[in-house]
Amino acid sequence: MNKKKQNKVYRQSLSNRLVHWITAISIFALIISGFGQMPMYKRYNITKLPGAEWLGEYSLTLVMHYVAAIVLIFIVFYHIFVHTLLKQFDAIPKRGDGKESVKIIKAMITKGEEPPSEKYLAEQRLAYAVIGVTILALVITGLVKVAKNVAFISVSHPIVFWSTAIHNTATFILIFLIIAHLAAFGIKANRKLLPGMFTGYVDKEYVKHRHSLWYKKLKNEKNS
Repeated sequence: MNKKKQNKVYRQSLSNRLVHWITAISIFALIISGFGQMPMYKRYNITKLPGAEWLGEYSLTLVMHYVAAIVLIFIVFYHIFVHTLLKQFDAIPKRGDGKESVKIIKAMITKGEEPPSEKYLAEQRLAYAVIGVTILALVITGLVKVAKNVAFISVSHPIVFWSTAIHNTATFILIFLIIAHLAAFGIKANRKLLPGMFTGYVDKEYVKHRHSLWYKKLKNEKNS
């Protein structure tokens, strides 16, 4: 085995990494094109910036929004299907995650000892759930918004109104969650997780220290 790999633990499969990055790219495209549908770029003269003229083209941002939405819907169903098939539910929140998250955050602030954790920290499981619910809300309300433009589908005005309101609210919630997700890597303790989303591997010593329950599970599986 490669000497470097001996000091690493395989944390994220190729499938997980592809889901992560395709989701990130499609959401970024949806946010950019979604604001173009409002439209905000012409209103605030953003289209006058060099190379930004296309943001004011409604038909272009509409196609971009639909394509990105199709990609996101596909990757969401793929993600659910694969993890259900393989029975991989490590990221699903568990009872007591709220209290444990407080302990972990307190330990990071005071530089105290964190409680032993599994593959994902308690706050990571909670963040996964909140982001997942927000994305599902965007997908469902987005489909309703598309349905109202289909000739043979009749959607009542109240449903359209609330779908639009929820869709817009969920968009801003997701933007906030993305900012919080990126800001989390400003904390030194979280930075060793970053390589896992590129190579799949994270530092073994980091896993032993911060994800001791998961590390013990991996050792038991290896020895069995």
